[in-house]
Amino acid sequence: MHHHHGHGNSPHSLGRQRQQNRMGLSIALGITFGIMLLEFIGGLLTNSLALLADSGHMLSDTGSIALSLVAMWYATKPSSPRKTYGYFRFEILAALFNAVTLFVIAGFIVREAIARFLEPPKVAGGSMMMIAAIGLVANIASAFFLMRKGDVKENVNLRSAYLHILGDALGSVGAIVAGLLMMLFSWYVADPIISVLVALLILRSAWGVLRQSIHILMEGTPITVDQQKVEDSLKAIPGVIDVHDLHIWTITSGLDSLACHLWVSEESDEQHILQEAIRRVEEEFQIRHTTIQVEKSQLQHMDCEF
Repeated sequence: MHHHHGHGNSPHSLGRQRQQNRMGLSIALGITFGIMLLEFIGGLLTNSLALLADSGHMLSDTGSIALSLVAMWYATKPSSPRKTYGYFRFEILAALFNAVTLFVIAGFIVREAIARFLEPPKVAGGSMMMIAAIGLVANIASAFFLMRKGDVKENVNLRSAYLHILGDALGSVGAIVAGLLMMLFSWYVADPIISVLVALLILRSAWGVLRQSIHILMEGTPITVDQQKVEDSLKAIPGVIDVHDLHIWTITSGLDSLACHLWVSEESDEQHILQEAIRRVEEEFQIRHTTIQVEKSQLQHMDCEF
């Protein structure tokens, strides 16, 4: 049996990336909170559902970004006898919660929009456009800092916060378009129409994060890894007869694990095969946390149930 912790991503580089992620989120949190207040007050003054909907979305984003920051801090806590993997999964739970809140907010927006379709109120389009434009610039700035400082591609927690901000930017664009239509054509039904479109875009983004978070929590194979290719690569090692009980899963974003049993021939050098298996898994599939059990025919144990 061998338990291997590789060092392809050193603790120093991982720590630096996490620090950059926290910095990007902190900047985005300050910007989002300020614009949330501006759009909420502006929506009340202009009677714009699009602005109020966007400010409600930004209220959720403020809480979501704050939760993501707390999750990052909590994930750095050391492992314990009762939490042997540490607290890394807290980041995935935060991403799952953020995705659910996006669904809830989209539902509220659609419900209010339906009421406004029946009796569209007058909206101060010019003021609405000005406030939405400020919000758009702020959202672009937040997204820029997150992309520049953080790993929005691989870290599902950071990506959930990024999608919240991107949804805000879409809301601001929608409010600008609605304001322009109302100014030029007095078409006040544009306000709820744009709000519904923004809600649908929010739902589309939320679904991706929700699906990925559930996949990780269900110990699913990482989407970047083909399990069959891993098995074929291990079977190709001279001396390996079969591979069984192969499991590949994600602990948190950027940290995948693998466990398997290798059945080898009687005359094989177990340590040589083990080293080669570790090398292949790390170099070909970038999995650096492996637990591999090497077996020969005389070893008897119960079959795994999964």
